[in-house]
Amino acid sequence: MITIRNMSASEKESIRKLSRLHTRAFPDFFLTQLGVGFLDALYKGYLDDERSGIIVAEDNGRLAGFIAYSCDYPNFYKGLIKHHLPRFALCSVGAALRHPSFIKRLLGAFKKSDSVVKSEKYVELASICVEPKMGKKGIGSKLIDHLKGMVDLDKYAYINLETDAVNNDDVNRFYVKNGFKLARSYFSSEGRKMNEYRFGG
Repeated sequence: MITIRNMSASEKESIRKLSRLHTRAFPDFFLTQLGVGFLDALYKGYLDDERSGIIVAEDNGRLAGFIAYSCDYPNFYKGLIKHHLPRFALCSVGAALRHPSFIKRLLGAFKKSDSVVKSEKYVELASICVEPKMGKKGIGSKLIDHLKGMVDLDKYAYINLETDAVNNDDVNRFYVKNGFKLARSYFSSEGRKMNEYRFGG
């Protein structure tokens, strides 16, 4: 049986499970290449930040998926840099030595391009991850439904997310199926074509 709940700040010892799930689900993604320690620090940041959080899906007590979100995304990243920069730097040095181009991408990940700065108050669905062996149980949709139920759309203009526009058709269809509408497409500072979706607003 799948259950959905908010992860509490006292569960930091379980962060490694999230990081390993991220690695299994996204083995070739940029953040994965930075290592499990980097992911640990990133997801710990969501629990530490009072305006952010993590929603987990569990199958009979075992982690089956999660969402990381923030109600103040720009300041969330500022907080990460302020409180976790030494750890991020330490975790990233090996990947940067193997792939010097990672340095530019890492800096871009912590500093949003001016093209994606928004004036409205919104909630960012920053990351969604489902156990690959359980991809047909609707876990991703259940997680999104939980987030939708948490967000007061009278207070926030919309739920926002961004994903790759190219070679990513299944993911783009998934978000549309779950009620998100394409707001625009743009090119990131690294030249990746991105789709920005919104729910509500």
